Amino acid sequence: MGIIIKILLSGVAVLLASYILPGVHVAGFLSALIVAVVLAVLNAIVRPILILLTIPVTIITLGLFLLVINAVIILLASTVVSGFTVDGFWWALIFSLVLSVISAILDAIF
Repeated sequence: MGIIIKILLSGVAVLLASYILPGVHVAGFLSALIVAVVLAVLNAIVRPILILLTIPVTIITLGLFLLVINAVIILLASTVVSGFTVDGFWWALIFSLVLSVISAILDAIF
């Protein structure tokens, strides 16, 4: 039951972040839920591989390259989900930051 609530909260966070940012578009709540599931799967499978491949760059940038990896994951999700579009890399980077803040706030509330 906890996973379902976490996905619902992530969907709400995606929807709220898309309302805040003009460069991110979500068709509706169902698309936001699908984005939340796709982001969870990509973060579980693709993100560790990318982190492993980019360890030297991550060390040189003192971990800031992880933000780039987050933006790439969001851009991958926008290609997979049809009702979710991101206008560019910078919007994906900002979206990942805003999504993290909104998710943290929603997790603290619930």
